[in-house]
Amino acid sequence: MPFVVEHFTLDTPQKAFLFLMRTFNITQKEAQRLIARGRLFVDEVPMTHTAGVVQGSFKVVRFVPDTQNNPPIFRNDDFAVFEKPSGILVHPSNRHTPYSLIDEVKFHLGANANITHRIDQETSGLVLASCHKESEIALKGAFEHRQIKKEYLALVRGRIDEPMLIDEPIDRHPDQEAIVKVMMRVDAAGKVSQTYIAPLKYFPHLNMTMVSANPKTGRQHQIRVHLAHIGHAIVGDPLYGIPLDIAARFLERELSPQERLHYTKASRLLLHANRLYFHYNEARFDIASTADFEAECYAALALSSTTPPT
Repeated sequence: MPFVVEHFTLDTPQKAFLFLMRTFNITQKEAQRLIARGRLFVDEVPMTHTAGVVQGSFKVVRFVPDTQNNPPIFRNDDFAVFEKPSGILVHPSNRHTPYSLIDEVKFHLGANANITHRIDQETSGLVLASCHKESEIALKGAFEHRQIKKEYLALVRGRIDEPMLIDEPIDRHPDQEAIVKVMMRVDAAGKVSQTYIAPLKYFPHLNMTMVSANPKTGRQHQIRVHLAHIGHAIVGDPLYGIPLDIAARFLERELSPQERLHYTKASRLLLHANRLYFHYNEARFDIASTADFEAECYAALALSSTTPPT
């Protein structure tokens, strides 16, 4: 578990941030941030004042990174690149999340390391992490100004023969049901969104095409929405290219693995962050994934031969 609960007892009063600094060998800023995030509890109530005092019994909830033997595939003094497996969160959704990629980042790079962008839980591939605060600010700024280019691979339904630029605005789904509001859709009133698609390989026995996808903008679910919009939904996508009621059941965690395979044709979303290329401190970096994504696709598709739900 990355979040651990530690119990303490003090006979004499002490400033909480000083106790945290000395006990965990952290800076005053880190100690006060721990308090501000509600991680120090007195009588089961989180302390809210960063200059508060502790005495008697209390507990501290800390993030202690764990590893599943997933070191970075590239590393220098400023940043590192990790391969995120499909199904793994980038950050924990709550204190009970058993493992996420930030575990590996902080385990291998240290407490001041951080992830500089996000990819969906079901998307696999490259994630760029900073080693210290200075590089974190620089890299997040580079993403914000679209100075870091990303290339994805996707296995899509049907045959695509020619490259194309999908230039369609994207907005949130208008359905007022909270479970569906996380979804996006092409909408004339939405934000400008552009994705360049190029076919790489057609699989006639599957009637599926491997494509590269280069998002020119960075909207939520952009590649998934755009490909579904042109009739070539990503294989394994449980949100787009399938009936809305089925997507809602997936979001509500009511869709069985067998039903998912029936509706989406794969056990996972077959989208992979394959390449990052950018400049940093006047040096050019072009970092490619080491994963065999085609093999991963076949592994996910193999399960789709199961009997469809009745």
